[in-house]
Amino acid sequence: MKRVIVDTGPLVAFMDRGEPFHAWSVAQLEQVQGSLVSCEAVIAEMDYIIRSRGGDPSGLYDRVADGTIEVSFSLAKEVRAVARLLHRFADQEMQLADACVVRLSELHEDCVVLTTDFRDFSVYRRFERQRIPFLAPQLP
Repeated sequence: MKRVIVDTGPLVAFMDRGEPFHAWSVAQLEQVQGSLVSCEAVIAEMDYIIRSRGGDPSGLYDRVADGTIEVSFSLAKEVRAVARLLHRFADQEMQLADACVVRLSELHEDCVVLTTDFRDFSVYRRFERQRIPFLAPQLP
């Protein structure tokens, strides 16, 4: 079974019913068997977005606590690889969370990234030139 690495967008959309991709995110996240994999940068970004909209992200923290979302990525151990990705995709204005997700896809080769950032993940590459397997909603 492929690991599912989750980016910020689906987590925000899952928590915010007003998000355009709420229904898609709920459907995708409910289909996952086993743990989702993510990183602290994604969780921090999700927290910031949800709180800035007046929401409460505590439900997602419960999912981290109970192991539904596995957060074992260590930026301290992966900082050089993440910095290389940030430099390589600087023209795309890659953010830390995306760089960490790309690095996670390198560490878990048999994976799929769940994202709402179709455009970004169409451009990003892992291992220099390899497309990242991802699942994103169709753009209108």
